[in-house]
Amino acid sequence: MTKLKIKTGDTVKVIAGDHKGAEGKVQKVLIDKNKAIVEGVNLVKKHTKPSAKNPQGGIVEKEAAIHVSNLSLLTKKGETTRVGYRVEGDKKVRFSKKSNEVI
Repeated sequence: MTKLKIKTGDTVKVIAGDHKGAEGKVQKVLIDKNKAIVEGVNLVKKHTKPSAKNPQGGIVEKEAAIHVSNLSLLTKKGETTRVGYRVEGDKKVRFSKKSNEVI
């Protein structure tokens, strides 16, 4: 199992693929597949059968997963950065390699 540097709630920017340049918040991270679901990015149309929850059925737009290699973390200033780890005291923290600040 690999350690991903992107976590749920992070603000990321798509750096490659069809949705290059789009930004959004990470809703879910699929660790086993190295993918993440980003809010408002990579929308796909999914056909749904009528059910008790959705009696109408029809076509629903839904976010699809994006590989984490196509995502880059954004700093508070809004610029892309790479992520590093370091130990501060007795805690392991993530930090921005561009600004050297703790994320």
